[in-house]
Amino acid sequence: MKILLVSFYYYPELGAAPSRITNMAEGFIAEGAEVDVLTCLPNYPKGRIFDGYRGRLYKKEKTGKGTIFRYWTYATVSKNPIARAWGMISFALMMWLFAFKIRTIRSYDRVVIQSPPLFVSCSGIMLFKCLYRKKTILNISDLWPLSAVELGAMKEGSKMHRIFAAIERFIYRKADGIFCQSNEIIRHIDGYDSPDAKCLYRNLQRYKITIDYREKHTPMRIVYAGLLGVAQDILGIIKNVDFKGLGIEFHLYGGGNQAKEIEEYISQHDCNVEYHGYVEKSRMADELSKYDASIVPLAVRIKGAVPSKIFDILPIGLPVVFCGGGEGAEIVNDYGVGYVSTPGDYKALTENVKKLQSLTDEEYRELTARCIHAAKTDFDFASQMSKAYDFLKKI
Repeated sequence: MKILLVSFYYYPELGAAPSRITNMAEGFIAEGAEVDVLTCLPNYPKGRIFDGYRGRLYKKEKTGKGTIFRYWTYATVSKNPIARAWGMISFALMMWLFAFKIRTIRSYDRVVIQSPPLFVSCSGIMLFKCLYRKKTILNISDLWPLSAVELGAMKEGSKMHRIFAAIERFIYRKADGIFCQSNEIIRHIDGYDSPDAKCLYRNLQRYKITIDYREKHTPMRIVYAGLLGVAQDILGIIKNVDFKGLGIEFHLYGGGNQAKEIEEYISQHDCNVEYHGYVEKSRMADELSKYDASIVPLAVRIKGAVPSKIFDILPIGLPVVFCGGGEGAEIVNDYGVGYVSTPGDYKALTENVKKLQSLTDEEYRELTARCIHAAKTDFDFASQMSKAYDFLKKI
């Protein structure tokens, strides 16, 4: 089978969004597929085109099992909604240059389109489903525009909300099948005119699991690795949880629109928090293995959202200190892999950190063993890819 993946994000970009599609591409290749990728010039999360790609409108890269087609986009990490929207619209328009590759497009058996961003997924549906009549599958990782409303970034019923809602209905209606990040997303989309063919596809990692349990450090080291944005609000956590008073180290990796504020706060306060910046995806598992647990935060309850950080850390045996609700909280509680507090409840978060800190060595080993067992069974990457590939074959 020959597959085209369409995504605004892709390797060598860092973070959950590019990791999701990069892992999917490599997973389908392992299943025996030939995979091409249509994406933009890498720029995320720094907000500028990476070295080696600047000054280009287009770059074609050959891989072992396919080709990556990269097109220019307006790169930005601005908080200005117009600038951010233009970044996505620019790529949504540029991808139509790919429409002239008629023979290449006709060779694809399936086209998988990542959504959000909605402008990109809408453009992809119009190009590959409406124009070329290809079998087209959406990969829905977040519910837009609902997530924007819940984050306070968009007012329900506004003109922009109505536009996004219309796009959402359009792409669901036109898709031949849908990958969904959570069961909650499946239930939401079932309420729309949408295909019956839906498949649960989580953002699992391909880490090799080499241990059965972990030993904890003294002092305890907690980590967060990922996007440092308003949806996570790590800044709020380091301002309201006294890690120094608890005798705990808190280590941060990643970047985003809160990164500068976090660096400034750390430099001005003796708070036992250390910011390490970016780390290559290939090194992330080794970095995470240095720590005893990971905080996984959501600033507000977002319907359908299950932070991929949960699945990043379970194979490494790191307990989850989860700040959020919904399906993510259910996973942590049902599998017994950590502790849960509601978004913004820093007192409860502090108590959960204390509970983790007070575990005996044997209790900590048992907790980490549950994390690893969950990763080996219900959250195994290879098993998920086999099911996802079978799903594509049946569409």
